[in-house]
Amino acid sequence: MTATEASRNFKAVLDRTERGETIALTRGGKRIALIAPAGRANGAAVRAAMRRWAEHPALSEAADELAGHVAAVRELPTAEADADPWAE
Repeated sequence: MTATEASRNFKAVLDRTERGETIALTRGGKRIALIAPAGRANGAAVRAAMRRWAEHPALSEAADELAGHVAAVRELPTAEADADPWAE
């Protein structure tokens, strides 16, 4: 669908997307964007996943280790953090 068609028929575009369709928008024959249905995740699903994460000791330890690495990187001088670790 061209961008012009989408702008002239935006309600129809939203209706189609709400029914689950993903619509490719084009300009000058080139694809420039996709309009897709929003994800269906909800707060309860996120809370349940976080609860499972917290209840699993190995994952909890990995999260603590990752937090330590992130804190260490945040304390580095900017130039050191931006340096390429593989440069010779």
